[in-house]
Amino acid sequence: MCRMTNAFNYMELLQINLAELFRTETPVLELVLRASILYLGILFLLRIVPRRTGGELATIDLLFVVLIAEATTHSLGGYKSITEGFIVILTLMSLNYSINFLSYHSPLVEKLIAYPPLLVVKDGKLLRRNMRREFLTEEELMEHLRREGIEDVRDIKAAHVEADGHISFISKNGDR
Repeated sequence: MCRMTNAFNYMELLQINLAELFRTETPVLELVLRASILYLGILFLLRIVPRRTGGELATIDLLFVVLIAEATTHSLGGYKSITEGFIVILTLMSLNYSINFLSYHSPLVEKLIAYPPLLVVKDGKLLRRNMRREFLTEEELMEHLRREGIEDVRDIKAAHVEADGHISFISKNGDR
């Protein structure tokens, strides 16, 4: 009798309701709207923070990775079905593709999405106002210079904080 009960419990655990697994409880349009609002909202918020905050990823790439991870997390447990997670992921992928497509073909969209390079050193002089905009201290700038093998800021013709947060240098003698 005990074996029969254990076998019944195991059979009960192995039952999967595929219809329930793929059934959507939230309306599809609501899922698309939520994903779109989150994507555009976070894109806007990431656009107003200093570019060095994003690290090595471009802002749009960081946003995409974060939201895909979030949607995947919900599809594993927060949503009631895998279908809802896939709808959100498909929406995010479509938005990401569309924004990249538009930014490639439209300078206006590119300007709204991507940071232009920010000059922080010009002809060996620190542009402190621009450094302050990026929360770049003189010590951090000097660390980046040393990593490039440059000992003195006066040897720099120009230094820019790029869209991905890296600092690029052009030396006065043109070797970098």
